[in-house]
Amino acid sequence: MSIPMCWTELNERKIVDPELIQEMENIVKKIQERLKAVFDRQKSYADLKRRDIEYSVGDKVFLKVSPWKKILRFDRKGKLSPRYIGLYVIIERIGQVAYHLALPSELQKIHDVFHISMLRRYKYDHSHVISTEDIEIRPDLSYEEERVKMVKELRNKRVPLVKVL
Repeated sequence: MSIPMCWTELNERKIVDPELIQEMENIVKKIQERLKAVFDRQKSYADLKRRDIEYSVGDKVFLKVSPWKKILRFDRKGKLSPRYIGLYVIIERIGQVAYHLALPSELQKIHDVFHISMLRRYKYDHSHVISTEDIEIRPDLSYEEERVKMVKELRNKRVPLVKVL
């Protein structure tokens, strides 16, 4: 007796043979076991690269800007557009992988709850803080620069670290 490949191949015949039903159930169980083995193997590969990220209330994070079209654009278009924007404070944790952020009024069109994959932790760096009191702007809107040191030197180009006076 041949086993039908698909239930639609039975046409109008009735299944009365309990052996056929048992054999089909065994085949389905075998397929499910093989799929589970494949799923577990792929999960083990993915878990090697995955890392658990948790933020607490009050942490400062950057928000990933979506590169898709027809979505609200921030600042510039194209490949020079920023990948992460702002410095936003986490207000609360919602569920296992979502966070509620305090967004400014310019971003009121955007929902303020984001998945953890859209956030990046802000690491404090004292060079990010620029005191506005040290900058003296002249009436013609110019300022004096003082070179502190060379940060990087390429073939024909030098990238200086400039201190604004």
